[in-house]
Amino acid sequence: MESAKRRLPGGRTVLGVLILSTCAAVFGDNPIRAKEGESVEFPCDYPSSFQNPRIEWKVTSSQGASLIYFDGQKTVLYQNRTEFYPRGLRLNDVTRKDSGEYTCEVTDTSSGKPSYVEKKTQLVVLVPPSTPVAHVPKSVTIGSPTTLHCAESDASPRPIINWYKNNVLMPEDPKTSPSFQNSTYTIDHTTGDLTFNPVTQADAGDYYCEASNELGRLTSVPVTMETLCAAE
Repeated sequence: MESAKRRLPGGRTVLGVLILSTCAAVFGDNPIRAKEGESVEFPCDYPSSFQNPRIEWKVTSSQGASLIYFDGQKTVLYQNRTEFYPRGLRLNDVTRKDSGEYTCEVTDTSSGKPSYVEKKTQLVVLVPPSTPVAHVPKSVTIGSPTTLHCAESDASPRPIINWYKNNVLMPEDPKTSPSFQNSTYTIDHTTGDLTFNPVTQADAGDYYCEASNELGRLTSVPVTMETLCAAE
């Protein structure tokens, strides 16, 4: 199998794969990555021996599975945003909801027996982070566990989350920094959770989080957390 990737004028992205088998399922080498508003082209190569190919397109995403092109015509949902041609499909003005796996299925019976080719391509629509929100308790009890959470709902791909205390980036291992060596915490950079177990007096301060991906980074509003001694 021979593959190639190239960028077309006008913001269109193409990932090409040449299929050498008349009965195969082929996955694109890399996902297509495009910003919102761009146009994307999905190739659908099949053997030249296919004299009467029947082509169908579908997508599977977080919204579920949908047909794009079926029985020789575009479906209603994609009527105004797609351009179909024999060996490909163009999707215009992509949005974050278009991220997913796009599949073209080609069948042909001109040889006297059914032949089938399937090509899958992943589309990742790039969206910068929105302003995250830091969920920080106003006060926590020393000696107890507590979790701070950073919420961000727009970024694609999902952002990396970092936490700051008093304007200082919190390291992965608190024992590596003089500023945090008296703290015991873990950071999940995917979920955005910052967990103290247990809380110490040194954990009082102003906290904010940062969400970042390849399109940018934004920070939350700082929130003050106080530490209190347990009631006797």
